[in-house]
Amino acid sequence: MAGAAVLGRLSWQVAGVAEVRQETPRVRTIALSADGWPGHRAGQHVDVRLTAEDGYQAQRSYSIASAPEDGLELTVERLDDGEVSPYLVDELRAGDGLEVRGPIGGYFVWDARDTSPVLLLAGGSGVVPLMAMIRHRIAARSATPMRLLYSSRTIEDVIYRAELGSVAGRSDGVDVFHTLTRAQPDGWTGYSRRIDADLLREVAWSPSEGPAVFVCGSTSFVEVAANALVDFGYDAGTIRTERYGGTGG
Repeated sequence: MAGAAVLGRLSWQVAGVAEVRQETPRVRTIALSADGWPGHRAGQHVDVRLTAEDGYQAQRSYSIASAPEDGLELTVERLDDGEVSPYLVDELRAGDGLEVRGPIGGYFVWDARDTSPVLLLAGGSGVVPLMAMIRHRIAARSATPMRLLYSSRTIEDVIYRAELGSVAGRSDGVDVFHTLTRAQPDGWTGYSRRIDADLLREVAWSPSEGPAVFVCGSTSFVEVAANALVDFGYDAGTIRTERYGGTGG
C-alpha cells in the first residue's frame, strides 16, 4: 500500500473511466481503472489533468473516495467557475480516459489498525476523504469507534446520503450525525445549526478520551470547526485538517 507520496517521483498515467454515479445534482462519483495503480491510504488524493485540443492544460487535486480495499474512485463537486470540475461532473462518460497522478499525501490519512476513537467533521464535499476512512473501517472489519458529524446546506446536498444511512443502521460502532444549516425537510430529527462547541459537546467524545480528529471542508468551515474543538478542550496540535482543494476546481 502506498505511503506518503513524494510528488516529484510520481508519473502521470491514463486511467479508464469504468463508471460514473450521480450523488447529488452537483456531485458525481467517478470509478477509475488504472493499470499499475500502487494502492492508496484512506484520506489521500490524486491530481487530475485535462488537456484541451489547443494544448492548454488544467490540473486540480481531488480526494480519493474509495477505501484502499476497493480500487480508485473520486467524488467531484461541480464548481460553476471551475476549469476541471464542470467537465468531470457534466461531460465525462464511462469509457473515457482521464490523466491522473498519485496517490499523494501522508498527513491526512487514517489506518484501520489504529484503535483510538475517530472523530470526523465534514462540511459539504469535505466528506469525501472522510468517507474513504469510513469505508476502510468497514472493509477492514475494524472495531474502532468512529463518529461523523456532517454539515450540509440542505438534505439534497448530502453526499452519499443512502450509504451513510446504511452505515448508521449497521449499529457496529460508526455513528453518523447530520446538521442541515439552510433548510430542513418536514419531520427532520437531526441538527439544524452550524457546528460549534455546544454541538460538539453533544456529539463528540471528550478530549480526555484521546480520539483521532479529522476535519475537512471549506476554509471557513475548517476554521470554525477547529476553533470549536479547541473551545471544547481539544489540543490544536491533535486536529488534522484539510481544506477544499482536494475536491474542487
